[in-house]
Amino acid sequence: MMDATAKPLRVPPEISVYAEQHGIFDLIQKMVSSLLTNRPEDPIQYLIDMLKKSSGDEVPRIFILGPPASGKKTIAKMLCDQINAVLLKPEDFFLDDVSERVKEALSYKMSNKEIPNTLWAMLIQERLSKVDCFKRGWVLVGFPTTREQAVLLQEASVLPQHVVLLDAPDTVLIERNLGKRIDPYSGDVYHTTFEWPSDPNVQKQLVKPDNISEKETAKELLAYRRHYHGMFNTYNKICKTINADQPCVDVFSQVLTYVQQQHRSAAPFTPRILLYGPPGSGRSLQAALIAQKYSIVNICCGQLLKEAAAGDTKLGELLKPYIEYGQQVPDNLVIKILKDGLSNFDCTTRGWVLHGFPRDVEQATELKDAGFVPNRVVFLDITDDAVMERLTLRMTDPVTGERYHSVYKPPPNPKVQSRLQRNPKDSEDNVQHHLDVYHASVWEMEKFYDNVIHINADQDPHTVFEYIESCIVNPLPKKIQKPKTAELHV
Repeated sequence: MMDATAKPLRVPPEISVYAEQHGIFDLIQKMVSSLLTNRPEDPIQYLIDMLKKSSGDEVPRIFILGPPASGKKTIAKMLCDQINAVLLKPEDFFLDDVSERVKEALSYKMSNKEIPNTLWAMLIQERLSKVDCFKRGWVLVGFPTTREQAVLLQEASVLPQHVVLLDAPDTVLIERNLGKRIDPYSGDVYHTTFEWPSDPNVQKQLVKPDNISEKETAKELLAYRRHYHGMFNTYNKICKTINADQPCVDVFSQVLTYVQQQHRSAAPFTPRILLYGPPGSGRSLQAALIAQKYSIVNICCGQLLKEAAAGDTKLGELLKPYIEYGQQVPDNLVIKILKDGLSNFDCTTRGWVLHGFPRDVEQATELKDAGFVPNRVVFLDITDDAVMERLTLRMTDPVTGERYHSVYKPPPNPKVQSRLQRNPKDSEDNVQHHLDVYHASVWEMEKFYDNVIHINADQDPHTVFEYIESCIVNPLPKKIQKPKTAELHV
């Protein structure tokens, strides 16, 4: 237990790891944000009800917006099929319910009057409060279309996680709109050129929608462009514009990739990074670059073992024979050394980047059992031929200690060339042996760790570092999974 009288108070590292694993910081942020937005009369009961309704995982909340004929409904339908979210279209709000607000909106519609934006906001808020949206998430397509509507939705606590703006040149959109056809029974949208149904019966029942002439489409586009910047500025931090003038599958792929990304959180984050890869993949260099820029602790397993062996301790005496004769150190000794290194105050407060261990699933399991779970696992991928070229062609000048490479950094003159020496560890047979050991474990290691990040290590080291850096500072992409069958009928 912590002594409350001791200064400064130190929070045990297990608490921050637990909070990160279970999303405690994000949950608190979500609860506070919801409280301040909705301002309930009974905050405690509101939070209790909120936690009871919560499915545990953050469900998708997405807007799909764009000009006429940009493919909003098609992409939204594909997205809902993929993530099993509820598809919401403004025209469908009048079909599902007979609430007072729906009746009021229908009265405007029957009188050919424009539905007020405030009423639209209340209709959407009412629909999103239903259990299916709360459990599965939702995708709202085609609304809002103006900044005023967007602000009213915010005031009604309709807050999307992601906003997708589909866009294309006006000439393309006008051409698309002219070919649009609708199935009056299912409401599905087709196109005479790009997406024509294969079923002859469906083909016969398709109708041409109203208001799709070139003049009317141009008028709608003009209105959309007039409100575009105001709407974009409302959601600029969570909004991504995607070019809709490309094949539908490519547009969908980009939309899906974006909505799986998680926005940066204000929650505390202590990096615990594991670099895994074959010999010659650049783990040591990347670890040094990461540690230098972010002031986290560089934990090189081999270096820790050498330092421990050089120490005048009982553990050091046990390690010396293994280090001197180049034998593999038993896992139990390695874990003991790593546990001491990873438990120090700098590692628990600033974070760490580990490389050289674990090499297989057994070692990874022991590391996990010891309480050290990385929150970023980076696999540095490189071909065997590239590894052979990197390692077997490098040499050292025994006079100056300078390292050279036959391809990337040749010696400056014949005199230096003549005295260069190659480390026996860099022989082809030895490198191939280490590659075989790596390949024997890499597949199981990938299965053991969740959210593995693969990076092509056969490129400029600074390019590799920039990619690793982006994976550290940004949250990991969210794996959107379909809910269990039982949840679909709640």
